[in-house]
Amino acid sequence: MPSNDVRILLQAAVPTAAVGAIAAVVSGVVAGGKGAIGAVIATLVVILFMGLGLYILQRTAKSLPHLFQSMGLMLYAAQILLLFIFLAVFKNTTLFHPRAFAVTLVAGTLAWIAAQTRAHMKAKILYVEPESSKANNPEKTGHSS
Repeated sequence: MPSNDVRILLQAAVPTAAVGAIAAVVSGVVAGGKGAIGAVIATLVVILFMGLGLYILQRTAKSLPHLFQSMGLMLYAAQILLLFIFLAVFKNTTLFHPRAFAVTLVAGTLAWIAAQTRAHMKAKILYVEPESSKANNPEKTGHSS
């Protein structure tokens, strides 16, 4: 991964982890140990899903740049759908507190999206490749008439 991609990943993952830590403490106080476990699992799921999505999107941008925008829209829709499926599957679990899990999943997802948006806006990524003065300009050959 290029340094810009890693920087954006870190700038999105760190605030999400902070939101997850706060949610784990609050869930632990409100719902006990199972609430804290649910919040930690939800935070890990958000970081894994969203981080994997960012990685896939960056790979698509490099290999198929003409599909970048549509792939981004499809990827975010698929991520949200997968998170809802994950919520539905673990709705009645006894491994952790489902409500703490769900609230943390939503809060973590919103934190990731906000942090990733901010990171992209702050990144100074060139969208036009600057030309060098004469390094890449081929010499004209042939008749000039």
